[in-house]
Amino acid sequence: MGFEVSSDYGYVILVLPATWVIMNFLALNVMKARKKYNVEYPNLYSNNHNFNCVQRAHQNTLENLPFFIMFLLTGGLMFPKLCAASGVLYLISRLVYAHGYYTGDPAKRNYGAFGYAGLITLIVCTVITGLNMLGLV
Repeated sequence: MGFEVSSDYGYVILVLPATWVIMNFLALNVMKARKKYNVEYPNLYSNNHNFNCVQRAHQNTLENLPFFIMFLLTGGLMFPKLCAASGVLYLISRLVYAHGYYTGDPAKRNYGAFGYAGLITLIVCTVITGLNMLGLV
């Protein structure tokens, strides 16, 4: 079974450099926190609660990144504009999540929970794309 990739898939592709920018922004904040709280490499965490909050915001985003990218790219084959918008929503939520975590109150990271709407949309689009390719929908 063959299919054509819509020119609208370009929107999906443009979410990838935005993802790189967000990830580097979070990494830069970890580097700044290392200097501020005197946490030497290769220590991933420290006894400093505030450093650990900055580090966890970045680490959690890294832990979810492969799934986000996979769902973005595969779901975007059939629903490029919806997946691109959902991807941007998810990325914005990661900034809100990190900002909340940076306060030192881990509960405030939940302000970024709205990003699950984007991620769930990407998952559903991926499932529908797979089912469609199999001729099941």
